[in-house]
Amino acid sequence: MTDEELIFFQRMPEMLPVYEKLRGLLAAAYPDMGLKVTKTQISLRNRYVFAAVSLPWRKLKGWPEKYVLVSFGLGWKLEDPRIIQAVEPYPGRWTHHVLLEKPEDVDGQLMDWLDQAYGFSMTK
Repeated sequence: MTDEELIFFQRMPEMLPVYEKLRGLLAAAYPDMGLKVTKTQISLRNRYVFAAVSLPWRKLKGWPEKYVLVSFGLGWKLEDPRIIQAVEPYPGRWTHHVLLEKPEDVDGQLMDWLDQAYGFSMTK
């Protein structure tokens, strides 16, 4: 874990274990994975960004107060209760958002979606 990643979670350190589990599984699956930390998100990438991690910036009605938001892109819209939002910023490119509140939320289903997003990003 880099210093930049640790600094990113300073304002919500209780969410770091969620990210650590996610990052560990992704790093094991994709040893060539790169990442870029900015003020608002951590971008996970191969040749292109396939997923992003962010923390809440403002309260949203019906959403928990503390969470890790994982966003990823696919060529189709996923229909699942865990997908809190899906938008099509470009034709045939859907961005999906999933809230994670605890390390157990990083499960096989999420990892499968991220694997699909990893593959999809390679087709750009």
